[in-house]
Amino acid sequence: MAEDKKKEIDVTVTEEYLKEKLYKIRGKRVLLDADLAEIYGYDTKGFNRQVKNNIEKFDEDFMFELTDEELEDLRYKNCTANISSKSRYNPHVFTEQGLYMLMTVLKGPLAVKQSKALIRTFKKMKDYILENRDLIGQREILQLSMETANNRIEINKINSDMISIEKQAKSSIYVVDNYIGLRTLVHLKNSPTGVDIILFSDNVGNNKLHNIEFADFCKEYPTVKLSMKKTGGIFHDRFIVLDYGTADERVFLCGASSKDAGARITSIVEDYGISKYAPVIATLLKNSTLILPQ
Repeated sequence: MAEDKKKEIDVTVTEEYLKEKLYKIRGKRVLLDADLAEIYGYDTKGFNRQVKNNIEKFDEDFMFELTDEELEDLRYKNCTANISSKSRYNPHVFTEQGLYMLMTVLKGPLAVKQSKALIRTFKKMKDYILENRDLIGQREILQLSMETANNRIEINKINSDMISIEKQAKSSIYVVDNYIGLRTLVHLKNSPTGVDIILFSDNVGNNKLHNIEFADFCKEYPTVKLSMKKTGGIFHDRFIVLDYGTADERVFLCGASSKDAGARITSIVEDYGISKYAPVIATLLKNSTLILPQ
């Protein structure tokens, strides 16, 4: 794979620089992905790839994609905003929590240097931070770091549990979940080679998972045999079925959406009453319609 870091532009992080790059969206002060990419010496695509590879760390209050309306409003109010007209995706923006989580993802001498500069600059911006309370003070930064460290063990355990479940499949994995997202795909990349994976969901096109994200994932991981079927909204339960119709069949009930595995504290429990799920899966297979890939 080509190296993600394309630029070595050494941006000097100052109070003036950050004030020009901060925008208020959904009541939060945020930084654009393109501006953060510039700070850390990446092109925007390479920067977002780093985030995508660690997507389990970025909940929606850490990072979110702008809607078409938000993008248009940002362009109208900030004509100098760093927004590419050629990108197929709307920009992603990062809140203060996302910024500090980002510092745990990006590595290398430049990343360390710029992360230190960001922390020091935010400290100098104390008056600005108090005026804009969506940003956090230094004491709160330390508290956030402590809370993150305390929770990481539990979060990583759930993330690991889901990956462990998928690795046990021998012939197939069925994921029934109307709230799948990019995180779901990221987890499924760890599945054994040759295993057929079907996502039963009506989620595509509802601001959850975009066709382009699905296509890009399939292109990046060609050995993952993945398809998605539309259920017509007849099921809302969330569960994972391994090796359906074989002697190795197993069913796992999910306490939350698969897209949140590794991001929120939840439960994934094996249900040993396998027979009661047979009619459900049979109905899904019979009545669902293939939507991806076309």
